[in-house]
Amino acid sequence: MKLISWNVNGIRACVNKGFYDFFLKENADVFCIQESKMQEGQLDFDLPDYHIYMNSAQKKGYSGVITFSKIKPLSVRKGIGIEEHDQEGRVLCCEYDKFYLVNCYTPNSKDGLVRLDYRMQWEDDFRAFLKKLEGHKPVILCGDLNVAHEEIDLKNPKTNRMNAGFSDQERAKMSELLDSGFIDTYRYLYPDKVEYSWWSYRFKAREKNAGWRIDYFIVSEILKDKIIDSKIYTDVLGSDHAPVGLEIKE
Repeated sequence: MKLISWNVNGIRACVNKGFYDFFLKENADVFCIQESKMQEGQLDFDLPDYHIYMNSAQKKGYSGVITFSKIKPLSVRKGIGIEEHDQEGRVLCCEYDKFYLVNCYTPNSKDGLVRLDYRMQWEDDFRAFLKKLEGHKPVILCGDLNVAHEEIDLKNPKTNRMNAGFSDQERAKMSELLDSGFIDTYRYLYPDKVEYSWWSYRFKAREKNAGWRIDYFIVSEILKDKIIDSKIYTDVLGSDHAPVGLEIKE
C-alpha cells in the first residue's frame, strides 16, 4: 500500500505548480495534504478514482487538511473532539479494515514561541487521541508535525535552538509520542540519513538545502515489520515542503 503526505501551502496555488503531475504519477492509494487553505466548494478535483474528504478551518484561507483515498474508509472523523482545537481544521481520521490513518497539520508555535503554551496542550490532547484510537486498531499518522526532532533533522541546529519547531519543549513532546509506542518510519529505516522536507522561502534556503525535516509518517510499533519504505520526495517542487511517502505491507 502506498501512502503520500504533502503540505501544499495552499492547494489552489499548488495546482498551478505541478500538483496534479505528481499526484497522478505517484498513483498513491491514499494521498493526504495539509495547509489546503480552502473551504468546501472552492476547487473541483477531477479525480474520479478517489473518495475525497476535507476538514477546513473556520478562518478562511488558513490551515485545513484533505485526504484522497482510493479505498472508501469505514468511517471518517474530523478533528479530535475538542472544540478549542477543532476550529482550525487540523485533523482528518480515516478508519480502514486494519488501521486508522490520521492526517494532521500540527499548530506552529510561531515566532517568539508565542503559541507554545497552546502547542503543549495540543500535543498532550492529540497524543491521547492517538492512543485512544490505538486501543481499537493500529494507527498511521502523517503530516506536517511542525517539529524537527533531533539535530540531524535540520541544517542549523545550534542557531535554531529554541526557535519554533526546534524548541526543547516541542522536541520533548515528539520524544514522548514516540516513547508511547510509535515509530518515526523514516528515521527507523534511515538512522543516519540527512534529508529535509521543508525550506524557508527566504535566503535561497532550498537552493542551499538549508532545510528541516518536519513532515512525517509515524506508525504504531506493531506495524514496524510491515514498513517497506519511507521517503522524502526532495526534488518535487510546488510548495515550500516536499512530499513524504510510506510503503507498507497490507
